[in-house]
Amino acid sequence: MDSLTLDVKSTRLTDEQFFELCSANRDLRFERSAHGELIIMPPTGWETGNKNAELSADFVIWNRQSRLGKVFDSSTGFKLPNGADRSPDISWVSRDRLEALNADPAKFLPLAPDFVVELRSQTDALKPLQTKMQEYIANGVRLGWLIDPKNQQVEIYRLGQEVEVLKSPVRLAGEEVLPGFSLDLSPLWT
Repeated sequence: MDSLTLDVKSTRLTDEQFFELCSANRDLRFERSAHGELIIMPPTGWETGNKNAELSADFVIWNRQSRLGKVFDSSTGFKLPNGADRSPDISWVSRDRLEALNADPAKFLPLAPDFVVELRSQTDALKPLQTKMQEYIANGVRLGWLIDPKNQQVEIYRLGQEVEVLKSPVRLAGEEVLPGFSLDLSPLWT
């Protein structure tokens, strides 16, 4: 099932009202577009949930060793510079940027992460995910991976560069954004 988008522009919620809506409905996963549309994200199937957990574990293990920042799961909200509220499947923010931020830890982070992953589930349409990835980059995300197990493909989004598409890659490197990080993708293709 794809996400459900509600056009509520005529009754645009304030940031506080949107946060209260999310807090009062913790069983639902909301995002909000820069235009004020509410997006209700359905839960994933068990296969995607497992792949997401496996991917998250790789990032957490690397981050525990490197101590370069913090890894966030899909329940973390980010207030992007364009006004959108997004929750990437996996995200990472450098320690320096977090330390410079004076933000309430109970609220959404008011910044774009340094790195994001979106994992396409079997029911996700590709185009909305590609649009979301473009939005992340336009708002300052330095590196993003759209991982598509269905087509065994990864789209790599980099700040200031064209999208790179890889067919059935075995590994991805974290480049200068995630120094020393390497992700084995072979379990996702099976």
